[in-house]
Order: sequence, then C-alpha cells, then structure tokens
Amino acid sequence: MSKLVVLQPTTTKQLSISLLPSSLSDFNGTKLCQIQYKRKVWQPKRALHVAASSTKKILIMGGTRFIGVFLSRLLVKEGHQVTLFTRGKAPITQQLPGESEGEYSDFKSKILHLKGDRTDFELVKSSLSAEGFDVVYDINGREADEVEPILDALPNLEQYIYCSSAGVYLKSDLLPHFETDAVDPKSRHKGKLNTENLLDSRGVNWTSLRPVYIYGPLNYNPVEEWFFHRLKAGRPIPIPNSGVQVTQLGHVKDLAKAFIQVLGNEKASKQVFNISGEKYVTFDGLARACAKAGGFPEPDIVHFNPKEFDFGKKKAFPFRDQHFFASVEKAKHVLGWKPEFDLVEGLADSYNLDFGRGTYRKEADFSTDDLILGKSFVLQA
Repeated sequence: MSKLVVLQPTTTKQLSISLLPSSLSDFNGTKLCQIQYKRKVWQPKRALHVAASSTKKILIMGGTRFIGVFLSRLLVKEGHQVTLFTRGKAPITQQLPGESEGEYSDFKSKILHLKGDRTDFELVKSSLSAEGFDVVYDINGREADEVEPILDALPNLEQYIYCSSAGVYLKSDLLPHFETDAVDPKSRHKGKLNTENLLDSRGVNWTSLRPVYIYGPLNYNPVEEWFFHRLKAGRPIPIPNSGVQVTQLGHVKDLAKAFIQVLGNEKASKQVFNISGEKYVTFDGLARACAKAGGFPEPDIVHFNPKEFDFGKKKAFPFRDQHFFASVEKAKHVLGWKPEFDLVEGLADSYNLDFGRGTYRKEADFSTDDLILGKSFVLQA
C-alpha cells in the first residue's frame, strides 16, 4: 500500500610494518527457491584457471571490511599468496556465518598482513618494494596520489586491478551507462576517475571495475540495511517523490568473482567494466524486494517531496534521487562473467547471513522518517 504525501512539482607519521598470518572462506547463503530467470552455467576458459605454477604474490589494499573479505577468500582458494595492507585497526580476519572451524583456520593460516597507512607514501614505497608483488588489487583507493607510490615501488608489477565506481559517469538522460559514456570530472568520485587516468598514463597493465550500488553480507553502506531496519520495526518506508526512480544493485560475491575473472586475463588489459546486477529496480520495487527477502509483509510505502523538508546534514534516503544504472553487457561478453544472484535471492543471502542474525553496521535512526510521517499525518487529518 502506498501513500502520497506531496508530489514533486514538474518543474606522516611512521607506522610499524609487520607480516602476520591471519583469515575466512566462501560462505554460501540461503537461496530462495523461486528465481527470476534461468541462468546458463558459465565454465571459465582454461586460460583463467589458476594452476599451482601460476600462483601469484598478490597485495590487496584494504580487504577487511566488505569486498576484500570475499575477494581474498577466492584468491586463497585459487592458490595465491595473499597479503592485506591495512592500518591494523580492525581484525584482519573473522569467522563468517556458515563457515566451519576448519575452513576458517585454513584461511587464517594463509592470509598475510602488512600494517601501515597508505597515505604515508614513504612507508608504502619501502614496505612494498621490500616485499615485491605480482598483482595489486586496490579496493579502497580514492585518490590518484595514493596510487603513485605503489606503482613506484613495484616497477615489475604484472597487473593493477582497481575498484572504481559507476559514480564517475556524467549524469545523463540516456541510460543505461556504458563504459564509453562521458564522465564527470567534478563528481564526488573524481579521485577514482583521476586514478584510472593515472594508471593509463603510467603504461601499466591495469583493469578497472565500476560497480553501481553494492549490497550483500557485511555491507557497511546503508543500502539494504536501511530497508531492513524499517521492515523489522514495522514502520512505513519513506521514499522520495514518485518511487519509480530506477536504480541497480550488484551482490558483493558477484563483484568478487568479476575481480577474479580479470586476473591475468589479456582481454581485461587496460579495460573498464561496469559490474552490477543484470536487472534494474525502482525504489518502490526495492522496498518490496527487501520485504520479500526478509519474510516481512508487504511494506507500507510513503512518498514525500524532499524539497518540503529540512533534514540538516542527515540523509532521509540512502540512494541518489535519480535514475542511475549501467549496462553489464561488456563484462558478460568479454569476460564471460555473469551475476549469480538475482535481486531478491541476493537480498535474502544478505539478510540470512547478516541482518537476520542480529548483526548490522549502524543503529537504526528514524529521526528523518518521523519528520516525514509527522507531516503525513497532518495532511491526512
């Protein structure tokens, strides 16, 4: 049931360095029996199979929060030596739901840790050059100047694989976004765009993935969690304007698999790939999908006009209020990659392995909701 409140008018300090053993596994979540489309099972080409003789010494910049957690597990399973470069403020590994003690212990014994701050450029140069790495996965890089010291330290680097963002695209009326679309040098993701340009200018073998919205277990951004909090509390879900704005989500495990498939892949050399789910969804549809995934009743959706409210510095809704989605056809055709999860089963995987177990990143904050709903009650009176 939807209620319409107001429609929008038409108009440098030194840090210690240490190599430490650490942990994880490839936890598979509960799948829904009903799926939205049939999938062909894609078998990797032989060139992508990692044999013992092709084991790489891999550095992941970051790797303890979200994307890197899943990526590092896949890399270890492929037989690579994996080192995480972090500040050491968070545990290097954690046992995940659905993973046995044996799996966790095995992973923990194989992960290495390099402690430091990537903004300490001299430390980065000295520590990386001393270790030497074949491949770098840069998961948390935001600015180009953070990448230059890594390239300087590793002159024989075989591949630099970068996590960029579809947020670099210039806002357009023509969608979906393709990799050849115009980019916005003034976007809040301009640092990622500058990094892509730097990698290209330095002549290294690079690959860049541009996710749209990422979701899944351990997500530290308020994407699905925002909806789950409201559904669990039995509250209406406030959605800006008409609710038919179209967006796109991609599961973190599908993103991790894409990162694996570009490793050592000549077709991925100096290429950009959009990575996300195959289907697009409206804001209202996303609310309903979250309800279905978590086993909640049909949500009560309240539409509001953001221009009628002063939320201060708080965000009343976790998505940009516009159409925003990208084509993943290039990744499918060039890499042979295909998402495993459709939206509802992916949200169910996230719910069952995270929020549904009572774990989440942020406490619920309904203060902006109360402002919206308060005005709704006045208008209905």
